[in-house]
Amino acid sequence: MPKLYTTNCVNTFIRVAEDCPVHTGEEPQPRGGNPTVATLQYQMIAAAPYKYTSDDVVFATSAAGRALGAKAAKQERTRAREMFFSRGQACMRASPLGKRFGWGVHADAEGRIAIYAVDSKRYQALAADAKLTQVRAMRSKRG
Repeated sequence: MPKLYTTNCVNTFIRVAEDCPVHTGEEPQPRGGNPTVATLQYQMIAAAPYKYTSDDVVFATSAAGRALGAKAAKQERTRAREMFFSRGQACMRASPLGKRFGWGVHADAEGRIAIYAVDSKRYQALAADAKLTQVRAMRSKRG
């Protein structure tokens, strides 16, 4: 079995990028009638906070994950996921949610994630929590 990489983290808060253009959490909209990665990630996490890990979200919203469809057998889904994570993947720090749309991502002690708007009290509390590893979403432009 090949070495599998992971995007999961625990007890971590990913704050919005320093160059995030918004000051409030915005719901990403489809582009040209089609959902974007940001739209899919937002819908998945907002509908079920602390249900999914970063790996679950990254895979489900990737081209490989979307190509499977709802009817894919568990074995087929497992094989596709192993292939996907046999190479390193961008983590939630690279997500457009934190880079462009004003959402912080909190990973709990079990690696399950939820999102919080940058202008919310919960975001401020998580950003000030010294027990959490504090990181920033990646910048959109080189500094």
